[in-house]
Amino acid sequence: MIIRGRPTLLQLFFILRGSVVLRVFPQILVTVALSAAVVWLHETRPGLLPVFNSAPFALFGIALSIFLGFRNNACYDRWWEARRHWGELLAASRDLDRQTLIIADEVVRKRLLTLAMAFAQSMVLHLRPGADEEKALRWLTASDRDACAASRNRPHTILRLMSADLAAAQRGGLLGEVPHQTLERTIAILEMVLASCERLRSTPIPFGYTLLLHRTAYLFCFLLPFGFANLLDWATPLATALVAYTFFGLDELGDQLEEPFGTRDNDLPIGALADQIELGLREALGETDLPPAPAPVNYVLM
Repeated sequence: MIIRGRPTLLQLFFILRGSVVLRVFPQILVTVALSAAVVWLHETRPGLLPVFNSAPFALFGIALSIFLGFRNNACYDRWWEARRHWGELLAASRDLDRQTLIIADEVVRKRLLTLAMAFAQSMVLHLRPGADEEKALRWLTASDRDACAASRNRPHTILRLMSADLAAAQRGGLLGEVPHQTLERTIAILEMVLASCERLRSTPIPFGYTLLLHRTAYLFCFLLPFGFANLLDWATPLATALVAYTFFGLDELGDQLEEPFGTRDNDLPIGALADQIELGLREALGETDLPPAPAPVNYVLM
């Protein structure tokens, strides 16, 4: 996720980090080249290319921009929902820290909080394959690692270990019925966050809807020079480049927001959020020699 202050007017036109310019530059280049070819043919061989009225293109562009806006709103809703769930994960981890203070046995409390750290880090690996696996494994015992290795869903397995430890603490007289239920409700919140994030990851926006907008955006931008070459002359490549940047850029931005757990610049910083949860729980356990909080690198926080 891009984290930076509001740019100045001059910086606004030269910022690349977090922009979609580099991602859509090939499409813009093709559009400009096609526009230049159309204008050249229109100037040198006017009878070779038909002349179209520009009014339908203007109306079609308005309709396409509305549909792109609808898709981007849906994609942003997915991005914001994912951020909200990770906020719930952060809050539930802090609740767990406070709720475990009732446990007299410090070993049991430490065990629960270290599993909570492992859960947060394993969530990153579960949602973002290729993330640092050691961040989750370092908080697990050898038997815990074996249980996770045999499971298809590591975060869920860790929550089962937490529930098993709570049940053992209750049977051993270390935890009363009401505190046990309170802690189980917090674990249920963690399970709900896991299930909600899995739903977002496994249920993209319907492919047919996305495909329709992709095709329409390409067709519109590639046909646009034919409608404006006779009006704008050699200004047509510049005009089509601006339109292509807007439409292809909105299309690409929607693709990025649709998958909020990825590693592109505009995706959610779930790795940094998991590190923040880990630091908070380590501080709750009395550690003082802690690393600094996650900070953006080149304006990017992942």
